[in-house]
Amino acid sequence: MTSQTTVDTTGPGDGASAAPSDRSPSSGLRGHPWVTLITVAVGVMMVALDGTIVAIANPAIQKDLKASFADVQWITNGYFLALAVSLITAGKLGDRFGHRQTFLIGVTGFAAASGAIGLSSSIAAVVTFRVFQGLFGALLMPAALGLLRATFPAEKLNMAIGIWGMVIGASTAGGPILGGVLVEHVNWQSVFFINVPVGAIALILGTLILLDHRAENAPRSFDILGIALLSGAMFCLVWALIKAPTWGWGDGRTWLFIVASAVGFALFSFWETKVKEPLIPLGLFRSVPLSAGVVLMVLMAIAFMGGLFFVTFYLQNVHGMSPIDAGLHLLPLTGMMIVGSPLAGAMITRLGPRIPLAGGMTATAVAMYGMSTLQTDTGSATMSLWFALLGLGLAPVMVGATEVIVGNAPMELSGVAGGLQQAAMQIGGSLGTAVLGAVMASKVDSDLAGNWKDAGLPPLTPAQLDQAAEAVQVGVAPVAKGTPEALVAKITDVAHDTFISGMSLASLVACGVAFVAIFVALLTKRGKNAAAGAGAAHI
Repeated sequence: MTSQTTVDTTGPGDGASAAPSDRSPSSGLRGHPWVTLITVAVGVMMVALDGTIVAIANPAIQKDLKASFADVQWITNGYFLALAVSLITAGKLGDRFGHRQTFLIGVTGFAAASGAIGLSSSIAAVVTFRVFQGLFGALLMPAALGLLRATFPAEKLNMAIGIWGMVIGASTAGGPILGGVLVEHVNWQSVFFINVPVGAIALILGTLILLDHRAENAPRSFDILGIALLSGAMFCLVWALIKAPTWGWGDGRTWLFIVASAVGFALFSFWETKVKEPLIPLGLFRSVPLSAGVVLMVLMAIAFMGGLFFVTFYLQNVHGMSPIDAGLHLLPLTGMMIVGSPLAGAMITRLGPRIPLAGGMTATAVAMYGMSTLQTDTGSATMSLWFALLGLGLAPVMVGATEVIVGNAPMELSGVAGGLQQAAMQIGGSLGTAVLGAVMASKVDSDLAGNWKDAGLPPLTPAQLDQAAEAVQVGVAPVAKGTPEALVAKITDVAHDTFISGMSLASLVACGVAFVAIFVALLTKRGKNAAAGAGAAHI
């Protein structure tokens, strides 16, 4: 495809178009690429941080609002469901109405919903406003990528996406640390209130700094039926993944939603070939590099999110660390993502994405194999080695796969491409947690009874064994009140050894997924359309 002409809808000469290469530099800071990057990074940081910071607050919320465990699960599930289902549609809204406006609405709504959660006095209100957080977060994330795509020239885009990925990685990994500090020293409401001033800063900066550069042939209508079909299919898929650990993978309800999702995607694909302005033109996937980038993002998220899910239980429940200590032990991962993301951007600009992406997934596979060797007495130095290698491997994949997806899409679909990138990551993370969770559960179920018997512990009834297995799956020793100290030590050893065996198998599966992703990475190449919106302002 040829480069698309863009229209600056907020600067002087509104409505006049100019080819990117012909643009004059923006006056002052308004529209300046690097200041634009700082502005969108503030908004993205708020959403990424919220993905993990809230997990630390859940126990305090449960106690304060007298909520059930299922209610607390919906604090996370409601947010994730709304976010995952809405991302692609939100990207289309940005393509239609402009990414600047969409970003500002997303920032404002997300901050307002966060403040409302902090003022909530019931669990129903918390869950409701978490859903609104997800919806507004979906508006914000693809818009941020669309703005970067339109603002940065091609030779600087990878570096910009590298810093953008660094912000997401650092915010995601830093959430448990900040959340632990706020919950311990302030209250659970502060975890949400912190988004209000951050959102206000992003709104002020966005109003003053951001320019809106739209493609001349941006969509003019909405594919309402396409939105409904895709949203329904995404909802059924994500719902099945959320409920599978509770219902079981063999349960008819799980497969009912999976089949409904498949039917929904099939109907959506058929409809997209008939409508004049489709939500996602299927011709987009004729680009092998773009399709490979989407698949790569899913596989990366399965390995990363699924594998890391058990590490938090390992650190807190097996090693007995506090949430803050556990977060600090993950700093090598965070640090390498912070250092590695901009370096990866520079490397991808120089070499193209193929080698850095394949190298990153190789490092990720080795790191997941290393994590499969962790034991109950593994020291901090060994853990830090594998965590650091994981962060080093993830950095080029986060940056490169994003550039491959967004850069291989035409300018008028940059929002949809950004939504695809984010949706792929969200679905991959959900798949990783669900599938590797099933691997863990299966391993614990098969090993626990034998380990329990071999340790000479009193026999358990089938119901007691099921309850014990649920506890062991998260690294908790199923010790009843009044149990003698000698038995407590034995039960704890059995529980931790069984958990370790399950985590080891899950990590090996994640290693296998990362290994497959190496070959997918070899199908990627530099985005042909990266220059379509680039050069909106000169650096």
